[in-house]
Amino acid sequence: MKLSQKIQEMQLSPIRKFVPYADAAVAAGKKVYRLNLGQPDIATPKAFFDAVRNFDQNVLAYANSQGEATLIEALQNYYKRIGIDFKKSDILVTNGGSEAINMLMTAMLDNDDEVIMAEPFYTNYKTFVGQAGGKVVAIPTTAEDGYQYAVREKIEGVITDKTKAICIINPGNPTGKVLTQEEMQLIVDIALKHDLWIIADEVYREFTYDGKEMATFGSFKEAEQNVVIVDSVSKRFSACGARIGSIASKNEELMSNLMKLAQARLCCPTIDMIGSAALYNLEPEYFDDIKKEYEHRRNVSVEALKEIEGIKFGVPEGAFYITAQLPVDNAEDFLMFLLTEFDVNGETVMFAPAGGFFGTPGVGQSDMRIAYVLKAEDMKAGINIIKEGIKAYNAR
Repeated sequence: MKLSQKIQEMQLSPIRKFVPYADAAVAAGKKVYRLNLGQPDIATPKAFFDAVRNFDQNVLAYANSQGEATLIEALQNYYKRIGIDFKKSDILVTNGGSEAINMLMTAMLDNDDEVIMAEPFYTNYKTFVGQAGGKVVAIPTTAEDGYQYAVREKIEGVITDKTKAICIINPGNPTGKVLTQEEMQLIVDIALKHDLWIIADEVYREFTYDGKEMATFGSFKEAEQNVVIVDSVSKRFSACGARIGSIASKNEELMSNLMKLAQARLCCPTIDMIGSAALYNLEPEYFDDIKKEYEHRRNVSVEALKEIEGIKFGVPEGAFYITAQLPVDNAEDFLMFLLTEFDVNGETVMFAPAGGFFGTPGVGQSDMRIAYVLKAEDMKAGINIIKEGIKAYNAR
């Protein structure tokens, strides 16, 4: 019996694979600050639960493969508020943003096709591109240059006759990089010149800081046949467990072919879609206080990280992640040390080793990603444990 080469070449999620060790630390009586997951502790809006409680059908039946009509209409109205006019047929509801990415890679890639991404990037892109038979071609970035990748020479320098798409996470996960309007225009121009898809992962759209404006690739009318937008309720509304995402595009050929995959997986969960429709019907003011809270948590986290001698990181402009190069040889080994050998007054911490967020072999082995999704005082306490842990780890 032999497994496929594809599955053997895939990696476990660096975000989740150390969870058993964290659980063991908790079982041993330790408190673990979980900075590895982008799972906000902000309360899910009451509107979600009210909509679920008011669901009164006698049979919980299959939903439409495209998605519940109430949710699609709510998504249309949401996009109108940010300046995009999508028809119903332009929107497909998915099982989280992850299924949206998976479907798009299946629809766009043949074996050995290439997808361009700035690294570090959200790790599951590598899994889904590989599952579709393609490969990620990385544009290296560094904290020192502000994770800058929207440079014509950098992008066009990696385009080949196998390149099918440019994937953009904006605001960025795991760097927090936010593109300017001029940088977005450059990417649009390159995509049009080389006939490439733009997969615009905008699940953190509302979370931009320091006065930066929210933007969307859906605003570029000249590229409406190239642009595909991935969205999700998970982070936007602190509803990660709802598992509702979406694909939106004016490219009719793409959307009609995606329906083959949607029908094959039958449908998304009816109850989750009912609740998610209520979330998308919230007024835009919902985000005002939440955005301020994330910016505060970012500021506290940045100041705490600055106390770690030898660390290198860039200050995120959006989303809620920080990628940092630690003064250790191997971030995975260091994390295991924290979870199995080290604590401060019975407390330890968990982060995501960031090597799996890179496409270039051997790069990022000393890097970590943390999510500033916990209260400011918890972020400060967790980062302090990392600081003290580094001292003990390097002194062994």
